[in-house]
Amino acid sequence: MPDLPGTPLATWTQDGFALGRIPAFRDNYIWLIGQAGGSRTVAVDPGEAELLERLLDARGLSLAAILLTHHHADHVGGVARLLERFPGIPVFGPALESITGVTRPLAGDETLDVPGLPVPLRVLAVPGHTRGHLAYYLEPGQGAAPGLLFCGDTLFGLGCGRLFEGSPGQMHASLVSLAALPENTLVFCAHEYTLLNLPFAEAVDPDNAVLAQRGEEIRRLRARGEATVPMPLALERATNPFLRCAEPALAAAVADMAPDGDPVAVFAALREWRNRW
Repeated sequence: MPDLPGTPLATWTQDGFALGRIPAFRDNYIWLIGQAGGSRTVAVDPGEAELLERLLDARGLSLAAILLTHHHADHVGGVARLLERFPGIPVFGPALESITGVTRPLAGDETLDVPGLPVPLRVLAVPGHTRGHLAYYLEPGQGAAPGLLFCGDTLFGLGCGRLFEGSPGQMHASLVSLAALPENTLVFCAHEYTLLNLPFAEAVDPDNAVLAQRGEEIRRLRARGEATVPMPLALERATNPFLRCAEPALAAAVADMAPDGDPVAVFAALREWRNRW
């Protein structure tokens, strides 16, 4: 099993954390977080249990807790089986959503001590994709170490989640709150959508030189079967159209749908355009 973060199935250490990325279904990622050198780990959005169990067995790890961002089956489908094997572990999830197995319902703005994690975890309410969607943020360590953001289906590489239950205003506010985190934050989203989102980003922001350079790198990575996630928040802020709704270039791209340039209206127009792409 590889130990390089660029490969599809990967485990690696960074700034005192032990991290794992497990591909599931067609394009999901299940994330693991623990303390480097420790024997316990925390799973984020385990939509499938068997792949996770295989990794735990191969690494000699036990599951200490589960973090859930929202109720969709590809994020929670493995919880019941995992609780059979690891009974009594805490399952954290959104209080506003009905998810079987959740023992610690959360609303956002909590700071948690989670078994298996070496530092406290901040809970962020980021509704829009679903009514109670949460993100989890591990504060940066000493020096220049980045924070780690596990954002489910709210923010993707060059994109954002569809508005299944929330409003454009809610999702825009959620994205603004995530974009306000330190720029060296590493973003761990739940799907490998970056290449899929790239053509739309290029269409609405054709003069963005940073995006052009990033697009070349994304195509190279995916051609080699390598992951584009995690990614630095600074890169998303420079290239993701849904984080740039207050900028003139993006307002101009949807001026026919949002003539006043209001950022929420620009976001709503971009999201509707992306839905039809």
